[in-house]
Amino acid sequence: MEVVKYPHPVLKMVCKPLRKVDAELKAMILEMFPLMYETRGVGLAANQVGLPYRFFIMNPTGDAEKKDQEFVFINPEITLGAGKPEEDEEGCLSFPKIYAKVKRSPKVTITGFDLDGQPVKKVFKGFPARIVQHEFDHLNGISFVDRLSESEMDYVESDVTQLEWNFRKALETREELDLESIQKEIDELIARRC
Repeated sequence: MEVVKYPHPVLKMVCKPLRKVDAELKAMILEMFPLMYETRGVGLAANQVGLPYRFFIMNPTGDAEKKDQEFVFINPEITLGAGKPEEDEEGCLSFPKIYAKVKRSPKVTITGFDLDGQPVKKVFKGFPARIVQHEFDHLNGISFVDRLSESEMDYVESDVTQLEWNFRKALETREELDLESIQKEIDELIARRC
């Protein structure tokens, strides 16, 4: 399992709801936590590891020792809280070394299912609320760069263009990597669980 980089097609798709939580799905989700910590992340959506499913994980502390701060949200829905959107810097594991300011709601309510398939409802404020919105966006095919102001996008445009170039180069040089094969794998994953 690895983090896919922009502009991998799975990052642009609206992820599909899961039908059930089983042992195989749990294993996939639990495998994502070490990857998130290894890459110094605080959240990771399924499509960031090539899975076209509606779930994400998070730990606002980024500390693997703080298990009580680990959250899993399967088939989540969010409601933005009242309050003026706040601007703060964000980064993304699928956009390595790119950071920019994004406006987000300071409060969010999220519902969904946990790792045991039990219904959950949580309210987050501040930085954790920002993580929820960032990861939820991923599940809808939206990356943080899609939410940048024109001036912020101008600031990171060359770095984003470099990621696009890297992806095109990988398609040209790796026989096992082509858009048709990627789409076929995505379709097979959807058929298996959605």
